[in-house]
Amino acid sequence: MTDATGRTDATDATDATDATDATDATDATDATMIRESLATPDRFAGLFDRHADEIHRYAARRLDDVTTADDVTAETFLVAFRKRARYDLGRADARPWLYGIASKLISGHRRSETRRLKALARQAPERATEFEDRSAERVAADRLRPALAAALAGLGAAERDLLLLVAWADLSYEEAAQALGIPIGTVRSRLSRTRTKIRRSLESHR
Repeated sequence: MTDATGRTDATDATDATDATDATDATDATDATMIRESLATPDRFAGLFDRHADEIHRYAARRLDDVTTADDVTAETFLVAFRKRARYDLGRADARPWLYGIASKLISGHRRSETRRLKALARQAPERATEFEDRSAERVAADRLRPALAAALAGLGAAERDLLLLVAWADLSYEEAAQALGIPIGTVRSRLSRTRTKIRRSLESHR
C-alpha cells in the first residue's frame, strides 16, 4: 500500500513477497528448487516439505521402527543437500534420487530388517495365495504374511531393494534404474529373477 507521501507499506511488500515465494515453492519442479538452492540454500526446504513424509513411510515400512525411520529420513535429505550440485537438473522429479539415497542408508540396517522378516516368517503359517507381480504393494509392513516375509528375507540385498522400490515406493522401472544407478535392462532381468524366487518360496509354503 502507498501512503499520502508515496511510500510503499513495508509490511504489505513483505507479505506480497512471501506469498510469491510460497506460490513458487508449490509450483516449482524438484529440479528447479534444487537449482535455486545452489544460490539460496533455503529453497531446498521445499524439497523436504514435498517428499519427506513419503520417504519416511518407506523407511518405516522397511525397518518397522519409527525412530530409525526418522533418522534415515533426516540423513537422506542431509546427504541430498550436500550432493545437490551433482543432481541431474534434466530430471524434474527428484523422488528416484531420494529413494536411492534412502535405500543406501537402509542398507546400513540390513541385519535389523532381515531379523524382523525372519521373525515374521516364524509366525503361524497361512495359506499363501498366488504371487502377483505387484502383490507386495498391498501388504502393510506390520501385516506381512509369514510366507511372504520368509520370501523377502531370502532375497539378496540388491534384489530386495529393487523389488520394494517398485512394489512399495511405486517407482517405474526407469525410476528404479535411476534410484539404484543400474541400467533399465538390469532392472527387468533382476525383477524377473526375483519374482521367480518369490513365487517358488510362496509355493513351498502352501
